Amino acid sequence: MAPEMNDGGTHPGRRPAPPVAADVADAATEGVDKTDETDGADGTDTGANTPPAHVSHSGPDPAPAPDAPAVDPRVAAVRRVGAAGRRWRAVQLGACAALLAVAMTAGAVAVGALRDGGGRAVATSAAVSPGLLAGGDLDAGVTSLQAHLRTQPRDFGSWATLGLAYVEQARTQGDPSRYPQARKAFDTSLSLRADNDQALAGLAALAAARHDFRGALTDADRALERNPYNERALCTRIDALVELGRYAEASKAAGTADARRPGIPVFTRYAYVHELRGDVTTARRVLTQALDAATGPGDIAYVATQLGQLAWNQGDYPTALAHYARALAADDGYLPALEGRARAQAASGRREEAVKGLEAVVARYPLPGPLVALGELYEARGAAGDAARARDQYALVDAWTALARANGVDVDLDTALAAADHGDRAAALRAARAEWARRHTVHTADALAWALHVNGRDAEALGYARQATATGYRNAGFLFHLGMIERATGHTAEARTHLTAALELNPGFSPLGARTAHSTLTALTALTALTAPPAHPAPRTTEGGR
Repeated sequence: MAPEMNDGGTHPGRRPAPPVAADVADAATEGVDKTDETDGADGTDTGANTPPAHVSHSGPDPAPAPDAPAVDPRVAAVRRVGAAGRRWRAVQLGACAALLAVAMTAGAVAVGALRDGGGRAVATSAAVSPGLLAGGDLDAGVTSLQAHLRTQPRDFGSWATLGLAYVEQARTQGDPSRYPQARKAFDTSLSLRADNDQALAGLAALAAARHDFRGALTDADRALERNPYNERALCTRIDALVELGRYAEASKAAGTADARRPGIPVFTRYAYVHELRGDVTTARRVLTQALDAATGPGDIAYVATQLGQLAWNQGDYPTALAHYARALAADDGYLPALEGRARAQAASGRREEAVKGLEAVVARYPLPGPLVALGELYEARGAAGDAARARDQYALVDAWTALARANGVDVDLDTALAAADHGDRAAALRAARAEWARRHTVHTADALAWALHVNGRDAEALGYARQATATGYRNAGFLFHLGMIERATGHTAEARTHLTAALELNPGFSPLGARTAHSTLTALTALTALTAPPAHPAPRTTEGGR
């Protein structure tokens, strides 16, 4: 499955993301409403615009009216990345950049029963499953909540739900400028009712989305002190423990969550914890049970995609494609399934279909994973103009990470992974070391190992590469990195073993990585043949042994 369990709800590559709404697409080209308020990176009002007045109410300190953020100046810089390309590429890149400027259609958020409580807040559920979040129009939910809160600004539950909706918009659509808005909404909820578990669970989800996993764990524990059955807090607690590398505790937390709030959000995390420990059989069984229990299109698309990713990780492309087909039958615009299908098509040799699929994905979903995957497909294809097209994708990765960092997201892991192969190698090493200082996971160990390798520090890299594979997690990319580092350190036999294992597990794990693994194995085989001592024929004997 996907590398990170971040974002407070799902793993990267597991982000629910339905089709773009027409009004949002218009906003990308025409700008946002003039009444929108502009927020700085810290979430404070810069005063650039005046928010609409809300209906007055009795009681002290009225809560601020909710509005969508205006275009962040950093987003304009991302747009300029697209404009800087050749004219025939400008449309595609401009669309990718514009996506980072606005909140787009994602899944549905449970708005709950919003009503006038006579000055008393009406709590709405913040425990929304990833499947439900993929089941409708998140923009419509946000608009409804904003309208409600202008007339009932003391509804602490709706403020918490609005904050969660902002987190989902930011997380699922690669728009980190939403995170400061989410923080303001949660703070407003807590100012209206201190220590309400919905807002605390929302803060935990926000911290996880920003990759502040220690903060996420703290806030999740605070929420669970108030309500031990808060589903969002239970799930975020699992996420945080996984991303801190505390796998035994994560497994225990998954069991606790399963006992308290069994359901698709918990089942998918339970499966991932087992997969990280090499237990693919249990992961598949749990996900299959979750899919059998799913009824809504969003849940079906979400869980079927997870099964597709699990099959792809094991190199079973026909099964992966079948699961992605089921996900897309439930929701034909579900972007994680579209991305997964494109990767499986590429691994199956259907390169042109894969390129077209990923082009469609990044046009709406310009996050590092699909951008790098598309860039590498261009490089592997090597047609006229493909080198420039690949550079465009990597440039957008840099633009996205800059925007995310400016909005409080820790992007060191993304930076390390992308820059090691397609950017500033020294920057990759700095980022990998910074991430390792914060958390020791199989993914951070692998990233640090590879960053050390590309910087020529293989002796130091070897220990981290071995640590990345120590839990039993079956990941062809990790095995490839380990094999390449072993080759560089003179461990030829081990290198052949691990490079072979990578290709046997998932021969299409990476368009460029798989090609390198094959060529390296060929070179190692030739070297072994050259250096092997000559075979001596057995001594001849006469009849009878004389």
